[in-house]
Amino acid sequence: MPVRPANTQATDWNDFQAFLAVARTGQLARAGRMMGMASSELESANSPSGPTGSVRISVSEGFGSWIVARHLGGFAARYPGLTVDLVASSGFLSPSRREADIAVLLSRPKTGPLIARKLSNYALRLYASPVYLAGRKPILAPSDLRQGHQLVGYVPELIYAPELNYLGDIDASLAPTLRSTSILAQHSMLASHAGVGVLPCFIGDADPTLVPVLPGHSITRSFWLVTHKDTHGLQRIRVTMDWLSEIVKLDARLFSGV
Repeated sequence: MPVRPANTQATDWNDFQAFLAVARTGQLARAGRMMGMASSELESANSPSGPTGSVRISVSEGFGSWIVARHLGGFAARYPGLTVDLVASSGFLSPSRREADIAVLLSRPKTGPLIARKLSNYALRLYASPVYLAGRKPILAPSDLRQGHQLVGYVPELIYAPELNYLGDIDASLAPTLRSTSILAQHSMLASHAGVGVLPCFIGDADPTLVPVLPGHSITRSFWLVTHKDTHGLQRIRVTMDWLSEIVKLDARLFSGV
């Protein structure tokens, strides 16, 4: 009967202990404390062939629908052991309350057991369709939008983040007359010739039916990559964050609005 080397037996015994610790506690962080191991080390011991399990990503509706969703097939092929929940909605789930593993927020959190780093800046500007603009008062300055134009934007009292108050950055006196809580609905209105409105350049520049209005007036916002400090080092979280950084770099031109 073949006898395995002692160091191999010890490794297998350690892996078995790691498995039991996770099974008993149901949490990698607690199991890690029991074993005297970092949660990332414990996760690797329980999934030596690559990251497994599920990852829930909370992102804004526009970023999730126009950028993240388009690249998810490649991510799934690279990491077949992972199940991904893409929560792309008007509002964010909270990593601090364990509602999401990763959140891409519009500002850096000031409190909570979180680790945050900037994912990217992104540009926004006014867009409209050529059909809408034809035969209307020319828009040569922000003040030209005050009369004779339909403005598309968010419902002011239902804005879930102050960073979404875009029109105020163009002209403080501007207020939308066609309003929606959804950036996808706003985009649809603009593409259907309903008016003029602000879109992220990764949406507006990617739609050939729209043209920039006042292209010299742009707005800059930021995306922040946020995780809970207890799960930040897990392999499934790390590879997902690295992938999000990769796809932002791939679409850098759309983010910069150049």
